[in-house]
Amino acid sequence: MNTQRHSQQNFVRLTLHFMQTRLSGIALCVGVTSVAYGLESAEIALFGKAWLEALNLALLGGVLCRSLRKPCAAMAPGIHYCAKTVLNTAIVLLGASFSLTTVLSVGPWLTAGVLGMVLFSLTFTCAVGRCMGLPLSQTLLVACGNSICGNSAIMAAAPVIQAREEDVGSTIAFTAAGGLVVVLGLPLLMPLLNLNTVAEGALAGLTVYAVPQVMGASAPFGLSAIHMGTLVKLVRVLMLGPVCLMLALFCQGKGNDQSVRHEKRAKQKLPIFRLLPWYILGFIAMLLLRSVNVLPQPLLAPAAQMATFLTTLAMVALGLSVDVKSVFRASRPLVLTVIMSLCGLISASIALLKIMQSCTGLGG
Repeated sequence: MNTQRHSQQNFVRLTLHFMQTRLSGIALCVGVTSVAYGLESAEIALFGKAWLEALNLALLGGVLCRSLRKPCAAMAPGIHYCAKTVLNTAIVLLGASFSLTTVLSVGPWLTAGVLGMVLFSLTFTCAVGRCMGLPLSQTLLVACGNSICGNSAIMAAAPVIQAREEDVGSTIAFTAAGGLVVVLGLPLLMPLLNLNTVAEGALAGLTVYAVPQVMGASAPFGLSAIHMGTLVKLVRVLMLGPVCLMLALFCQGKGNDQSVRHEKRAKQKLPIFRLLPWYILGFIAMLLLRSVNVLPQPLLAPAAQMATFLTTLAMVALGLSVDVKSVFRASRPLVLTVIMSLCGLISASIALLKIMQSCTGLGG
């Protein structure tokens, strides 16, 4: 009885401590998130579609709040909680949205092409970033964001490479802007490329960040384009786990301090999977459970909705960590890297699809 009472007291004490230290920051993030969803609904009501989704509006809202008035120190723990723990939980839930069977239905040639394009984009972006003088951590963030799935990939890779929250927020801000340009510009570019409908959808899947944005970019070209674009996009998302593992192995070899080297040698004794953060392991586990139909079907849609909401909440927190003045003081290498990375990805994707269309009859 005493043990049970002691456990209850500990639980109450921990709950009160959590509320006292984090509630105000979480409340601020929830408030800005609500405004973002409201603005998205207003866009749909006025224009029939959302030009800026709640994810991007949340980031902009966080940046705006920080610019108008920096949150007080009491809000910092709650904001940090949303930027880390909440986001990591969203990544785990995101795994339930994908099935290996569905993803691999794009066919072996296109699957190989997508994987090759991700590797090309990672390599090309890293080369460009280093040439532009962008710090290594931000170069890796841009490479992951442009190559895989935008904001989610950036936020998943950030803890692996120990990137600063300021760098994460500013990188997301610029890549989100570049991604928005791609979403709006791709439907204007498509008619000039002489691609068939399926290839047009595949191009959207290869170059656009988020699944809803892929659907929006490929929608003008019909259901076949939407279907193919979504499948290609899912194959890109599946690279999130392997890329984070590569980054973990890469960062494991960094550090000249003797104590750091000792810690790294200790980590080398651990199994490879221990190098991955828990949320990436959770993402992979959820994907595998979905692939073998273990997850109950009625839970899949709520899990996807919750993942989107939690990601939006984290976007606000990241926006609140961005100091606009410092971002613009150091923006030139970042902007150039993002632009050149996107241009390289789009050009290489067009070349790949033209070759596949002529050699394998893609969509024919």
